[in-house]
Amino acid sequence: MKKIALLGSTGSIGVNTLNVVREFPEKFTIVGLAAGKNVKVLSEQVVEFDPKLVSIADELHAEKLKKLLPSVFHSRIVHGNDGNSQVASLAQADFTVSAIVGAAGLLPTLAAIESGKDIGLANKETLVMAGKLVMDAVRKNGVRLFPIDSEHSAIFQALEGGRRQDVHKIILTASGGPFRAKSMEELQRVTPEEALAHPNWSMGKKISIDSATLMNKGLEVIEARWLFDMHGRDIEVVVHPQSIVHSLVEFQDGSVLAQLGIPDMRIPIAYALSYPQRLPLQLHRLGLSQCGNLEFEEPDYTRFPALRLAFAALQQGGISPAVLNGANEVAVEAFLNQEIAFPRIAAIVEQTMSSVTAGDEYSLSDILAADAEARRVAQHLMREKE
Repeated sequence: MKKIALLGSTGSIGVNTLNVVREFPEKFTIVGLAAGKNVKVLSEQVVEFDPKLVSIADELHAEKLKKLLPSVFHSRIVHGNDGNSQVASLAQADFTVSAIVGAAGLLPTLAAIESGKDIGLANKETLVMAGKLVMDAVRKNGVRLFPIDSEHSAIFQALEGGRRQDVHKIILTASGGPFRAKSMEELQRVTPEEALAHPNWSMGKKISIDSATLMNKGLEVIEARWLFDMHGRDIEVVVHPQSIVHSLVEFQDGSVLAQLGIPDMRIPIAYALSYPQRLPLQLHRLGLSQCGNLEFEEPDYTRFPALRLAFAALQQGGISPAVLNGANEVAVEAFLNQEIAFPRIAAIVEQTMSSVTAGDEYSLSDILAADAEARRVAQHLMREKE
């Protein structure tokens, strides 16, 4: 029985993780839950799964949660960043799923690693911001890190078919999002509602906007650099609108191995939880004869500059990826609040990257300071006229 601490339990990945746990109660049990501000859903999860410890965003929401739960749970409730780290490193857990959205996932994921937990990683910002530090901690503590993002899970699975030293490059696929065919002029007028309507995947708001800008793929490029110990020049992105081929590995003899499947996050989640076993998930099966044509095309770096910026941040190294991520989180929130136009997201990120350059990627305090400064600069830029 694998005992799981789940960070980000009320989000898309968290909900799907719990769906897998429900399907295989003889294999998994939930011992810790951490969430943001969705008190109602978290309270229902607590009653169903009876965790040893529960964390929520802050003290105010902790009080709201207590009002929805029987008194037996009250002493188990903690809150804030410290609460998330307590759940992540819970003594009763042997596996932590990191699915908190954004930079908030970094510290609890590090806490879980340092306490010796194997990690199911869905929080790509952890490696984007502090890839060097995190992977050093993984090696130091002798833990395993299993990717949950569908693309990185696909790479992980394809690598099982060959030797790491024979890899020529890895190829991440991107759906292209809902605006793949829109012109520059049309992109100026798109709304948050349109951006949230992803053609293939059901995701949270932040990742849906990142998918629309292709920033999500850029963050995945940086994450892949650390997960698979690859140089940026050996990571390629192709647009694949059908989201059937989840990613590919090309070996030095020219062979290319791909992982295919329906676009359902329960597949990579279950594989991370059960590795090396594969679970008999009750899902619709991929029928190749019904797929039609599978298309692949080069990304358009002019209409979607966020992907270019991510490659630039990876090349620059240091604290640049943390700056990229912090500025992007601010800009995405501003777009969702209808404070800026869609193309301004990437523009704000690029301007912030030019302004915030100092810091050491080997220093956690420098990384966190760069993140904070990037957010401050992005907020200032957001208020300026275009």
